[in-house]
Amino acid sequence: MAEKPVLLVVDPQNDFCPGGALAVPEGDQVVPVLNEYIRRFREAGLPIIATRDWHPAQTRHFTSGGGVWPPHCIQDTPGAAFRSDLYLPPDTPIISKGTHPDEDAYSAFQGKDKQGRDLTTLLRELGVTEIYIGGLATDYCVRSSTLDALKQGFRTTVLEDAIRGVDLQPEDSQRALEEMDRAGARRIRLAEAREALAATR
Repeated sequence: MAEKPVLLVVDPQNDFCPGGALAVPEGDQVVPVLNEYIRRFREAGLPIIATRDWHPAQTRHFTSGGGVWPPHCIQDTPGAAFRSDLYLPPDTPIISKGTHPDEDAYSAFQGKDKQGRDLTTLLRELGVTEIYIGGLATDYCVRSSTLDALKQGFRTTVLEDAIRGVDLQPEDSQRALEEMDRAGARRIRLAEAREALAATR
């Protein structure tokens, strides 16, 4: 069976970029690279899905509720919006995660779209067999989503030039990449993407 890839764009939200409530260093620099991947997937007629943190104002995920993070990506606030320079197609399905006060939900597979479908259900409906994943942050939501994708049986490719990490501890992102490698993910960059996508057709 031919591979059918999807592009999974993880959390390119204002609060995770410079000036945001939980800024990832150089987080804004993933956006132009993601835009180029988006363009290539659209040209190939392949699906694109985006995820977002979509937290309530009070949650155990925040320091105010006993968690480790400052308040960020609170539902319907400017910080939770996607970057204005991100060019998602208007019909892109959006997976919202962390919507309940008692969950952290780092993985895209813990979220749901507006119809209430989880990511696995949506991917199966689309006939997807392979996931290309980029966004924020390498050592949290990208890592968790990648590991869950592999556990679900999807071939998974990390877009090495379209991710950035938090690095609460030095080298957290590097350790996350190595963990994803060991779990079976591969890594590519834009220069390799055209050939990789062509091989799926």
